[in-house]
Amino acid sequence: MTKVPRKSSKPLLADPDAPLRSRPRKARDPNQARLPFDRMPERIEPCLALLAPKVPKGDNWTYEIKWDGYRLAIHIEPHRVRLITRGGHDWTHRFPSIAAAAKALGGTMILDGEAVVLDEEGRSDFGALQQALGGRGGTRDAPEAMFFAFDLLYFDGHDLRQMDFVDRRRLLETIVEPQGEGAIRLSDTIDGDGDDLFQAAREHGLEGLIAKKADAAYHSGRSGDWVKVKCIKSDSFMIIGYEPSSAARGGLGRLLLAAYKGDDLIYVGSVGTGFSEREAARLRRDLNKPKTTKPAIAARDLGVTWVQPTLIVEIDYRAWTHDGNLRHASYKGLREQQDNANSFVIV
Repeated sequence: MTKVPRKSSKPLLADPDAPLRSRPRKARDPNQARLPFDRMPERIEPCLALLAPKVPKGDNWTYEIKWDGYRLAIHIEPHRVRLITRGGHDWTHRFPSIAAAAKALGGTMILDGEAVVLDEEGRSDFGALQQALGGRGGTRDAPEAMFFAFDLLYFDGHDLRQMDFVDRRRLLETIVEPQGEGAIRLSDTIDGDGDDLFQAAREHGLEGLIAKKADAAYHSGRSGDWVKVKCIKSDSFMIIGYEPSSAARGGLGRLLLAAYKGDDLIYVGSVGTGFSEREAARLRRDLNKPKTTKPAIAARDLGVTWVQPTLIVEIDYRAWTHDGNLRHASYKGLREQQDNANSFVIV
């Protein structure tokens, strides 16, 4: 068989000895958008809502339900997911369902929101969330918890904190489906008059409302761009003692509470309702560890077991009495130090 002669190949370069030079670059189009890459922050201090006596009104305010749970930032990267508390602690292992849902979202982003457990009426229940986690300092995870996302701080290589809130929300709604199901859900914005919405929230037994400035950038701390108005007053106080009881459930009659005024603790009353028998027994065990013979306040209350002020408790109450005590106080649960909980400060 006769082979067909191969054609000689053309030289790659006309002049093999000439120096290599790239093709001249065209001048950059000045109208072309620049897309800088921003490194994902390791942690972002959260924007905190400022407590207000009434709902702010105006076209520049948006409204959302106030959730009662643990504030989290979800950091999603190609090879890992982290759930970071307000205090900067990694709680990924404590919310496995949320972590799995975050991994399924894919991409690279930071979501800001709240981890909650809902009751049968669809309201967030802080006590149920604490029980799911095994109480203060518990080691259990909470697979029934879900995350309500209300802000998007970083996405696909871009830091979004300088964008207007409404623009961040629009982008968030393309990632977390409105009215969606699952462990990560969108915290919906609500249209309407602020006063009417607050009244509706009160009638439905909700925690309260959050109002946010539509054109505000994301500022860490309490800038006033976010405002919270509570239907029921709820704050954190130090436990300074307890009154044991042989008749009460769990052997706990009441907890004695205090708040800071400057560097001093001031007695603000007691609470004897809101805890189950199981929770009361657990509180007794926790309170037996930091016992002391020296009260944190000036007091001579006989029959009270004094403790060192190390435990912070969340309390619902209706108002303050004229002598500075809580009116109609009800126990909600112990706060976690990892949640960056702080005691109420009397101004």
